[in-house]
Amino acid sequence: MRLGIDIGSLTVKVVLLGDGEKVIAGRYVPSQGTPLRTAVAILEELSAEFKTEQIKSLGVSGSGGRFLGQLLSAPYVNELVAQTRAVALFHPQARTVIELGGQDSKLLVLEENNGQLVLADFALNTQCAAGTGSFLEQQAGRMSLTIEEFSEIAVRAEDTPYIAGRCSVFAKSDIIHLQQVGTPRAEIIGGLCMALARNFTSDVARGKPFNKPIIFQGGVSKNQGMIRAFEKVLKLEPGELIIPEHQVLMPAIGTALIAAERNNSPRKRDPIVWADLCARIQEAIDQADRERPGGYEPLVTLTSVGEGKLARAHNHGKTRAYLGIDVGSISTKAMIIDQDGSPLSKVYLRTQDDPLDATQRALAALKAEMNGGLDIRGVAVTGSGRELVGKYVGADLIKNEITTQARAAVATAPQVDTIFEIGGQDAKFIRLEDGIVVDFALNKACAAGTGSFLEEQAMRLGVSIEELVELALSAPQPVRLGERCTVFMESDLIHYQQRGAAKADLAAGLAYSIAINYLNRVVENRPLGKHILFQGGVAGNKAVVAAFEHLLGSSIIVPAHFEVTGAWGAALIAKEKTT
Repeated sequence: MRLGIDIGSLTVKVVLLGDGEKVIAGRYVPSQGTPLRTAVAILEELSAEFKTEQIKSLGVSGSGGRFLGQLLSAPYVNELVAQTRAVALFHPQARTVIELGGQDSKLLVLEENNGQLVLADFALNTQCAAGTGSFLEQQAGRMSLTIEEFSEIAVRAEDTPYIAGRCSVFAKSDIIHLQQVGTPRAEIIGGLCMALARNFTSDVARGKPFNKPIIFQGGVSKNQGMIRAFEKVLKLEPGELIIPEHQVLMPAIGTALIAAERNNSPRKRDPIVWADLCARIQEAIDQADRERPGGYEPLVTLTSVGEGKLARAHNHGKTRAYLGIDVGSISTKAMIIDQDGSPLSKVYLRTQDDPLDATQRALAALKAEMNGGLDIRGVAVTGSGRELVGKYVGADLIKNEITTQARAAVATAPQVDTIFEIGGQDAKFIRLEDGIVVDFALNKACAAGTGSFLEEQAMRLGVSIEELVELALSAPQPVRLGERCTVFMESDLIHYQQRGAAKADLAAGLAYSIAINYLNRVVENRPLGKHILFQGGVAGNKAVVAAFEHLLGSSIIVPAHFEVTGAWGAALIAKEKTT
């Protein structure tokens, strides 16, 4: 038997080949931030099923393969060469390979030379190119869909809208706009698949030929929407886009084949000792735990979050009240206040790519909680979906987020002079003097540091956002991640994962990176005041709060109802303007 291991950015692939180059075992497992531990677990599982003494060769490949190869004294096989070898075994007629994985995308141009299939040319995605599996999973998660549900819905699209495909950040912006104008979910998902296919053919391939037949492999090849999109973009007839049987294992298969051929050379390597393989990997994991690559102090928060108590409506007759609605790209918030401006009820829920439906759900929840005992005298709407929802509910006022966030901040802390606001997709900085906005800034399209990024990285590490916070606050030595855009931060995160860094230190590093990116890219060189309020959904993340406090050297205030301050401010403005 021959063993092949491919360590990718998001998954670990392992195959065992038997006689006749037959795949007798294959594993495709998400690494969830611990590729070395995942590899050990797979090897131990295989050792319980197969006679490991019959394994005569071992090879490794992938973005994390070099380090593993050094640990195991095993040959490293280039991914492109490995994929070419596997395609030659199963589909020697192929002339082009499209490979889309979790973080990387590749184009292989193949040709026959002296009876052998060889790699004639290739292209790889750049760090900032959209069009990989992780982006699709992120968008599915934002819509509260599994990737399988996402795939099924994509093929229902009949009229796909145009979505930018060159950059994942701009694609997100297009998606949010389409959601806010009521575009059906199937059309958005179908448009997203088309955008990724167009991006691959233009920005990755860059003019290279797509000679037929074409192989489509990697994790994204399981997505029926992407299969359909490539067939449309490349104008393919049935049968011209081939999905291999072992579509997610091809690099590991090629690696096993090439390593076996090298092992049969005159310079034959030492026999494989299975227990030694697992012991070497575990030793590297233990060493990484002892020698964590750090750079930041452990996170200890100095701030307590406001309790967010709600007032009670009076029991006689209907309470005169005012409603504020904040429709964001990720979440929709609503708050009802009484005649004194005190919060009576609030709702925070996911927009789930449908702002009108989210608004309906929010209003239904408020109505049920207040038992119909309200006389709503004024309504104001804010947030990125304010125009659509404002018309839908017949709002008295439609206000921008800067105004509403500032109004809520002054209501909860009259001395406030600085506001940090970080939500699901947006970040804002506001400076006040005597309660009046004198300066503000918004995050740029490519600025890192929002709640959706944290959720995406929690998903990558295989934990909930609550678990991510707990891990971060327990980290003894947070890693130092990139301080630029999310793509480079993700690259640094993957690098540390593949070197065996602990999840806790990675989680703490993410909290620091959110704070650093906010200060560097949103605040920039603007002066900070003495009384800083931290608002928005991310303010509930105690690890990020602690990171800000460590970086600034002072405590900050997380006010009551921090997650719905936009809606609160809108309700207060509605009261003032309609009374």
